[in-house]
Amino acid sequence: MSSTSSYGGQYSLSPSPAQWGTPFLMHEQEPDDSIHNPDQLDPRSEKSRKISMRGVQNMGCLTILVLGLLMLFWQTDDELVLVFSDEFNEDGRTFYPGDDPFWEAVDLHYWGTNDLEWYDPSQATTSNGSLQITIERVADPADNHNLSYKSGMVQTWNKFCFTGGLIETSVRLPGSNSIGGFWPAVWTMGNLGRAGFGASAEGNWPYTYEECDVGTLPNQTYPGTMTPLAAVTNGDQYNNDMLSFLPGQKLSACTCPGESHPGPMKSDGSYVGRASPEIDIIEATIHDGVGYVSLSGQWAPYNAEYAIFNTSGQVEFFDTSDKIHYNDYVGGVLQQTTSGLAQTNQNAYELNGGQFAVYGFEYKPGYDDAYITWINDNKKAWTIYATAMIEDPRTEISARPMSLEPMYIIANLGFSTNFVANIEFELLTFPAKMSVDWIRVYQPKGSIKIGCDPVDHPTAAYIETYKEAYTNANHTTWAQYGQPWPKNRLSATGCN
Repeated sequence: MSSTSSYGGQYSLSPSPAQWGTPFLMHEQEPDDSIHNPDQLDPRSEKSRKISMRGVQNMGCLTILVLGLLMLFWQTDDELVLVFSDEFNEDGRTFYPGDDPFWEAVDLHYWGTNDLEWYDPSQATTSNGSLQITIERVADPADNHNLSYKSGMVQTWNKFCFTGGLIETSVRLPGSNSIGGFWPAVWTMGNLGRAGFGASAEGNWPYTYEECDVGTLPNQTYPGTMTPLAAVTNGDQYNNDMLSFLPGQKLSACTCPGESHPGPMKSDGSYVGRASPEIDIIEATIHDGVGYVSLSGQWAPYNAEYAIFNTSGQVEFFDTSDKIHYNDYVGGVLQQTTSGLAQTNQNAYELNGGQFAVYGFEYKPGYDDAYITWINDNKKAWTIYATAMIEDPRTEISARPMSLEPMYIIANLGFSTNFVANIEFELLTFPAKMSVDWIRVYQPKGSIKIGCDPVDHPTAAYIETYKEAYTNANHTTWAQYGQPWPKNRLSATGCN
């Protein structure tokens, strides 16, 4: 299946191709068609006039896909439009900066989660009709930034973003379905924070917040106090029961007039709260010799005890067997987590079956009737509704919306004891590959919203102003980058 429209967010284009200054017509070939469209056939060839077995199979898969989408989009009657697809059908693609209009591979150490690997652009390429990210042990750590492993991470940051809709991907997980260690993931994040670039993410990730209250302040406490009580008790057991160690929301609704902020501004002269939320398609792991995927969202500010409101109907699980359950891990001082932990297709692993499985999530941004529904092995797995993230009087915070920010896509193969406490090093097989057959984004016909710089949640001017924070991974904090933290009117000094 090919995309009905594609987007080069690198150039901050309008969502409407008609406004791009280029005559995108169905009968005209585009320069990147061979990359993003399946099997371009020579019209002069006899093959183009015959129905091949592959064609029959493709039509069958298309029928199944359409039926699956109709079942997945059970909350809307809108027709779905394919707004982005990368089929990874052209072998030999590379993702060094400037190589690709949609993806860029990073060159950095992911220190935030104490990863054991260096992310090197050479570890991400396309082969056998899929994106392949390879993790391997290096011969000499001195040649690899003194790390023993190298792997890959690709991002569509500031190139392709979407707000709302359905994202799906077909993935073959690395290694075995019974040996723990690898941390493969496909996920999304708000464009105002770039994964791996600490200064850009600090104070932005994982906030999703529009109100001006204590939820925007460091540690979710009032200046000079240990209140609210729920912010300093029954929190992270490994950090003196404190609830949050976040520095506060950097670009909050409390930002003082005249301070640096991406906007927009409300009619009363205050700013819209901005941030970089995270919604994960999958993070794969092994439990007791069985392959699982975490289907999760990360949030800030936090509920008391990281506990969402789940009295009746705030979450829904569609598999009533014991193959999926609400994850016991609900967060710590750096994030609140909502996660369904689900057994996945045990044959969709590199060393077991070699199949691909479809994962994804559908979400409606905002409050009230907003939601996120995750997909595991091409079936609905679970849903969290906006009513689970309403105001919490215990921590004195307001409701957190399902992300309103433009979200970009990330795929990576990590390796960290933060995620897998007991890595079975002696049993792991290197090199190992995570393969991504395709990634597709659909949106309801009446709610098309693609682009990394939408009018209601702009990012381009702010990113350009602080470009160094988004392109130099050595800047780990905003202060180390040499920039002042925007003043918050609820802080000890207020707007003085």
